[in-house]
Amino acid sequence: MRYLIFTDIHGNLEALQSLTKFIRRKSIDHYLFLGDLVGYGASPNEVINHVQKFKPLTLIRGNHDKAICGPAELDNFNPVAAAAISWSRKAITKSNEHFLCKIKPGPVRVDDHITVCHGAPFDEDYYIFGEFDAAEAFSCLETRLGFFGHTHFPFVYSLDDHTVRGMFIQGNFKEIKLKKGVSYLINPGSVGQPRDRNPKAACAIYDSTAETVKFYRFEYNIKVSQRKILEQHLPVGLAERLALGI
Repeated sequence: MRYLIFTDIHGNLEALQSLTKFIRRKSIDHYLFLGDLVGYGASPNEVINHVQKFKPLTLIRGNHDKAICGPAELDNFNPVAAAAISWSRKAITKSNEHFLCKIKPGPVRVDDHITVCHGAPFDEDYYIFGEFDAAEAFSCLETRLGFFGHTHFPFVYSLDDHTVRGMFIQGNFKEIKLKKGVSYLINPGSVGQPRDRNPKAACAIYDSTAETVKFYRFEYNIKVSQRKILEQHLPVGLAERLALGI
């Protein structure tokens, strides 16, 4: 089985379209989306509609998706993110709002080997930043593999003989060979808003037969995404950060 692992699109249709084009010849058997279809970007409806074309699809909600369904959630966001969510609430159609509010929270167990979550297995809003966070997450992981998003950084954490190690994935391509008897927590990076100073969109493909995870980066039309953000009078910084990958 070949799984596409992707997350954190954040209303960036151009990045999602490039992802679709990129994986066209990758023979994907199952799509795993780790949360945050919306927020920040100016194309929430188009992104929601597009993602539903991926089949078979397992998806979970992100904190921005959840915020669309509850006004109180804005208390947990910085002013720029809150402004984008407020705009998204008005822009999203009723049918797409209904779709977002029906998405399950993580963790979700995909099969005997894979669990997906947005933040961490013990808290969908928690950020896994470093080995101590990963160690706590591993203690709650019931499968050998856990895929997560939320941080927008491509990263691999491994648990081998009670030792947790972390590895930041740099560059535009990297292949990781999974070892027997080792557990993994893996973040593919963000499709729509990378924050590792590489503005290219990110995804990963897990091959359960070869026992490999391949990390990819690919270009998309950032200028179009920026223009749409500015046309909707969203915070200027949301457009500027896309070109910087921050």
